Amino acid sequence: MDEIDYQIIMALQYDGKSSMTKIGKEISLSQPAITERVKRLEEQGVIEGYQAIIDQGKVNKPISAFLLFQARHCNDFVAYCETVEDVLEIHRISGHYNFLVKVIAETLEALEQKINDLGRHGDSTTLVVLSTPMKNRPIFPKIAGVQT
Repeated sequence: MDEIDYQIIMALQYDGKSSMTKIGKEISLSQPAITERVKRLEEQGVIEGYQAIIDQGKVNKPISAFLLFQARHCNDFVAYCETVEDVLEIHRISGHYNFLVKVIAETLEALEQKINDLGRHGDSTTLVVLSTPMKNRPIFPKIAGVQT
């Protein structure tokens, strides 16, 4: 990857719906050249996909929590979590716990039920999110001179 690839990635992180023409103008490259580079980045797996960022409160899921989880059987736990709609992320971690799980819920009561359901697979400590001062931060910060 070169500097132009990084600039393209940055532009797409800030606006995944941005046109190839707009990105090309921002970094002084033709639309076909941008399209070719984006296609290559997709094929290489650098760009894994595109998705909308949803305000979870506006879809009636205002509660977020992270569970530090000690699973008895890791593969079974992951397979179970993949079936639970409100489990958004599962991270394998080091230390006393072996997973960090992000869960959302409609209410604290619904969160408690999800924790109880997950609890069949091991022990956990729950950290309820009070606020999120920073989220969806781009991997690469803006580079001076690139408009996004």
